[in-house]
Amino acid sequence: MFTIAPASPADLEEAAAVLATAFGQDTVTSTLVSGPDRGRRLALLFEAMLRSGAASSGRVDLARRDTDGVVLGVAVWETPHAHHSVLDQMRQLPMFARALGLRGIPRALRLQRALSLHRPVDPHWYLAQIGVGDGARGAGVGGALLESRLRAIDADALPAYLESSNERNRALYRRSGFRSIASITGIPGASPAAMWRDAVRPA
Repeated sequence: MFTIAPASPADLEEAAAVLATAFGQDTVTSTLVSGPDRGRRLALLFEAMLRSGAASSGRVDLARRDTDGVVLGVAVWETPHAHHSVLDQMRQLPMFARALGLRGIPRALRLQRALSLHRPVDPHWYLAQIGVGDGARGAGVGGALLESRLRAIDADALPAYLESSNERNRALYRRSGFRSIASITGIPGASPAAMWRDAVRPA
């Protein structure tokens, strides 16, 4: 059993570690971070991303195991009118540099641009990352995290958007009402799908 609740600043390091595990074999993040210490650097990258973005201007949802409070899964959302502070990003620049290396920062910026070119311009919720730790996969944690936030999004009659590089995950998203709208190009070795979910209008 687990409970879904918002993350606090004290939870971000643990949340980043779960995301690093979940994205360990992801083809998109592999274009940014590789090498024998990839797990540690991925955790640094996700922590820098959380602290510079979603923690201040988005929503970070955690699924915690009821028995001991361990974080089993994480969903990171950007709100329709999120504003990313340049100051917040600059504060995390040392962590970004440790994760990516100085040469990796330009690659990350190119990836960010490739993804942003496919994002719809209409206001929407953006699922930036969702991941489940190794020991909790197959237990419904990812689906519960997704549906928990979608219920709140539907209450406001707003659409949602995400990118998915994993066909198995796309099936989950399709069951939740997402549909593929484009294949994202410009990322070496990866071709994630851009997926959109129309707003659910109240009856």
